Amino acid sequence: MKKQRLTILGSTGSVGASTLDVVARHRERFEIVALTARQQTDALFRQCLEFQPKIAVLLDAAAARELQQRLRQANLDCEVRCGVEALEAVASLPAVDTVMAAIVGVAGLRPTLAAACAGKKILLANKESLVTAGALLMDAISSSGATLLPIDSEHNAIFQVLPRGYGDPEGSGVRRILLTASGGPFRSATLRQLENVTPDEACAHPNWEMGRKISVDSATMMNKGLEVIEARWLFNVRPEQIEVVIHPESVVHSLVEYIDGSVIAQLGNPDMRTPIAHGLGFPERISAGVDFLDLPRIGALHFERPDRERFPCLGLAYEALTAGGTAPAALNAANEVAVASFLDGRLGFRQIPALIEAVMSDLTSRPVGGLEEVFAADRAARERAEGWLRTTRRTPAAA
Repeated sequence: MKKQRLTILGSTGSVGASTLDVVARHRERFEIVALTARQQTDALFRQCLEFQPKIAVLLDAAAARELQQRLRQANLDCEVRCGVEALEAVASLPAVDTVMAAIVGVAGLRPTLAAACAGKKILLANKESLVTAGALLMDAISSSGATLLPIDSEHNAIFQVLPRGYGDPEGSGVRRILLTASGGPFRSATLRQLENVTPDEACAHPNWEMGRKISVDSATMMNKGLEVIEARWLFNVRPEQIEVVIHPESVVHSLVEYIDGSVIAQLGNPDMRTPIAHGLGFPERISAGVDFLDLPRIGALHFERPDRERFPCLGLAYEALTAGGTAPAALNAANEVAVASFLDGRLGFRQIPALIEAVMSDLTSRPVGGLEEVFAADRAARERAEGWLRTTRRTPAAA
């Protein structure tokens, strides 16, 4: 069997680490060509020792120099590179078959687009690439013949239950897509209780182990809003065909409803190794190291509609999707600033949507013709967000 050669963008994050866990279970199938991180030298060094990639990339130059020195001391033949250009290069190497795009935030856009232009098999865990530049990325995939497989558990579930070769919602009999959401740690919280939420409380997800930024997005349900925008591009559906439902058990990962009344769902334990293994092995199935689902033990599955008053970020995402153009890029940028400020203790939890709404109200959506418009919208939204932080009375998170 010819080994599948991988680049993992964001290998030290939760998705990257889970990807390496699956790879370690199937060493006869996969070869790691490149691993990348921002500045997590210790974690990347340990990964290099275990998986022996040909190339390691760090965004931070000082961290890259430190890693190079440590790898030489360990007598490991691994080239160390640094910078955004290096990320794009390892995402488009001729020697690479598959790219796991797991860098969090808009920082993952350029290398993901590079992989698409190079015709790679892309395992997409970086939702911001489609949120901010959906048309550009999908056009690049179509032009190059690249393969795009969604790794977010919800979109991977939808991909699994849609008809093979799906492209046209009307012709395939699809009525709507139902994205499930756990509701996060504050599903039943009152608005008063949300006033004093701390970063640690917001990051304490009841079902999933995720990074802090994504955990806060789950707590505000902005992650689900971004997934709505992502689903529009992945599955060629209109905004009104995408519905979000709260499912606290996180066992049903999403559903597709057909015009004949059938609803098909994908179920599994909440573990990112399942969609990762699906993407790595596709179109085959490979083991993921995940416990099998015990439905009698679970006993019951519950569903409810999201409370838009408790989770205003969801409505803001729908508004950005409807506006189109640069609006989703501005939404994403404002959210990144808001979440970082909350985690730093500069902003209260309930002020996250307030900041985002203020930025969105202040900016006009413009058509997207290329990356220049995307990054211009991103910069403008960040500037407006920082201005809002400077001039608005803030309620920091409780100590």
